[in-house]
Amino acid sequence: MTDPHVASHEQEAPARPSTGLLSRINAPVARVGMYLSVTGLLVIVTIVFYQVFGRYVLNSSPTWTENLALVLILYVTLIGAAVGVRDAGHIGMDSLLVMLPDSVREKIELVIHLLVAVFGIAMAYNGWILGASVGTVKIPNLGLPEVIRYVPLIASGVLIVSFSIEHIIALLRGEEVVPSWN
Repeated sequence: MTDPHVASHEQEAPARPSTGLLSRINAPVARVGMYLSVTGLLVIVTIVFYQVFGRYVLNSSPTWTENLALVLILYVTLIGAAVGVRDAGHIGMDSLLVMLPDSVREKIELVIHLLVAVFGIAMAYNGWILGASVGTVKIPNLGLPEVIRYVPLIASGVLIVSFSIEHIIALLRGEEVVPSWN
């Protein structure tokens, strides 16, 4: 005896790839974000290597390396997290969703993407407020404005909203967002 839910999932045709305007914009944006995050990670490794080399080999640790590495970590993680939202690399409850009937699953997915979009709005808004509050302060040893620490929070929030809207539109059209690395 076969389970009717399992049979319907087996016969279900794969969703079409999303071809809307937002998908055509977001895919290259996500790809660039992914490349920038990987490049930023390599730069962090280089900076930390230089700091260790300076401290233990040259016996003169550069003062700017730690602060710059910390700033770059913000860019790498927040932009990478936004790309993960678009390309489904974030933590989800897929194992629970696949057990639900299609109509319920799609509604829950819509709610999830709406909540993620609200989170993105909160990130962008609060990043803006926090950045504005420290706009005149300088980062020690770098001389750069403290506001640069909040730029990735704002950018990531905006990207998360855009990527969530793309997923919502794709779900409503019966389409699937194709990851940017494809």
